Amino acid sequence: MSAPDIDALARARPRSRLVRWSLVLLGLLVVWAWFGGEIQVAEAFGPQRLANLKRFLAVDIQPYDLRDRPFNLGEHCAWCWQLATDRGFSGALATLSISVLAICFAGLWASLLMLFAARNVASREPFEAWIRADGESARPRSQGAGWKLVCGLVRALLVFLRAIPEYIWAFLFLAMLGASAWPAVLALAIHNSGILGKLGAETVENLDPRTLRTLREAGATRAQIAVAAILPLSLSRCLLYFFYRFETCVREATVLGMLGVASLGYWIQDSRTRQFYDEMLFFVALGAAIVLFADLVSMLARWIVRRAA
Repeated sequence: MSAPDIDALARARPRSRLVRWSLVLLGLLVVWAWFGGEIQVAEAFGPQRLANLKRFLAVDIQPYDLRDRPFNLGEHCAWCWQLATDRGFSGALATLSISVLAICFAGLWASLLMLFAARNVASREPFEAWIRADGESARPRSQGAGWKLVCGLVRALLVFLRAIPEYIWAFLFLAMLGASAWPAVLALAIHNSGILGKLGAETVENLDPRTLRTLREAGATRAQIAVAAILPLSLSRCLLYFFYRFETCVREATVLGMLGVASLGYWIQDSRTRQFYDEMLFFVALGAAIVLFADLVSMLARWIVRRAA
């Protein structure tokens, strides 16, 4: 295709006034926020703040015992190892344990709820299709009043579970269960079950209906189709969501540790309170390493599933 043809296509492309005026409005909002909002951008680059940043990068994040010495890689590694064996590994293990328990509970609850939230399963006759006048298949004419009520209630429950942040759930469970790891586990599990349930239901609804309909017409029950067809067809996509939320659980478990659980979040909060920014930075880096580990596990699991398929 020549350059004039490309220019002609560009001139002939559909244009939307809504998009144009939306971009103009967005630009005006950015200008207003920069110059007229309550947040003064210039304050972020004031002399005092720049001096604080320089001191933080040059002094505060350096190990306290090694600040007056020339840089020595062996000494810094020894300092990191001592901090890791003293508190870091135990905090990382607690964070990882909270995350694994939470995402397993969330995945279990979501796998039970998502089928009742999927409209092609929660229907009077699952995977039924009717033929339009143009010969194309479409959704069933009627989901059935009972199944429609069940599906609506489950979808509303999933919205409720994910609408309340993990921190609110954690505070409620702290009041009920006291300071332990379980408030963090249950808070993360409940919130993520709502997210995974919603994503799982959408995945099931978007499956190719031909295989599912063939099994139904052959006499398979709803439960048999769920085990023999829905699970294998949706497993790869659900695993992607599962491990993504697992990475999120690792991050949130670190934050919820500030509520009193002896995880990385607890030690980060403890270091910040005592203004030991060198230790705080080490624990933050350790938390990032756990997230990286979770991402590698996610990639490996999805690769195995793709190979098996």
